[in-house]
Amino acid sequence: MNCRIMRLIQLTMAKPMHVLLVEDDAVLADGLARILQANGMLVETVGDGALADQMLQRGLDVAVVVLDIGLPGIDGFEVVRRLRSRAASLPVLLLTARDAIEDRVRGLELGADDYLVKPFASAELVARIRALARRASPHPAVLSLGRLTLDTGAKRAHIEQRALELSVREWAVLEYLLQHAARVVSKQQIIDAILPWGDDLTLNAVEVYISRVRLKIADAGISIRTIRGFGYMLEQSA
Repeated sequence: MNCRIMRLIQLTMAKPMHVLLVEDDAVLADGLARILQANGMLVETVGDGALADQMLQRGLDVAVVVLDIGLPGIDGFEVVRRLRSRAASLPVLLLTARDAIEDRVRGLELGADDYLVKPFASAELVARIRALARRASPHPAVLSLGRLTLDTGAKRAHIEQRALELSVREWAVLEYLLQHAARVVSKQQIIDAILPWGDDLTLNAVEVYISRVRLKIADAGISIRTIRGFGYMLEQSA
């Protein structure tokens, strides 16, 4: 691969998600951090609530906060309360060993977005973090590139005046590529992005949907370029 293509990939690869993990159990925190890093995330680990609150007050640039409730100093409930008192909309996933319904309700009423009761499966943790990040990501209601327009609210696609017929998964793949136009996205990122449908989607199946979408947008003035070994990039045709 020549230097020009390598430089293009470095500039256009989708940025990894940045997660703040607040967990006072050092062994558990290390294990969770390794799991998240293995799934392409950048992880900042903090062991107490007061320090987490200070970092969030300073506007730490993260996509999701994964927050244990039972922390030394100030607990996870108080961290959430302070965060929401500053009108911050940062997604928060609570981790708790408490399965009492009142504790879960309290966390949600204070402003947490989701919770997991320990012990939990690592795959579920990763999926919930990604789901929170997707819901929080601002995307325009109408996406367009070349002669293609997608109305994400009405679920309608057009190439100029011609309606484009897409299956549910074809729509999800094309929408994700449009949201990341001119950036390289991997097959795994595509699978993760179209959950809950993606739970049984293989890497080979992604290739099939990419091929189908390519055919359907052939006259839209755009193309899906394969970057061998890295993934795909949607761009305007030359």
